[in-house]
Amino acid sequence: MSREPFRPADVARRLARRSGEQRAGEQRGGGWQRETFKLPREEARAKAREAFSRFPKAAYMTEIEWWRELDDGQIEFTIRRLPTAD
Repeated sequence: MSREPFRPADVARRLARRSGEQRAGEQRGGGWQRETFKLPREEARAKAREAFSRFPKAAYMTEIEWWRELDDGQIEFTIRRLPTAD
């Protein structure tokens, strides 16, 4: 059984198709929703509280995925959650 070797164009086409399928899956609800904010400390706390009350952790698996304090004292953070509660 001899298979023809893949040409670079074949590999690129297959990877592009696979990438497109993954993006379509995320749009149908298979992926995470992420929002990034850069706010003063107190506003950042209020925004996080609002997100957790609007999208409860138990239903949406909401979490602060990443955060850091910037030189100007602001907090930059990313909130991750599922798009729907099943």
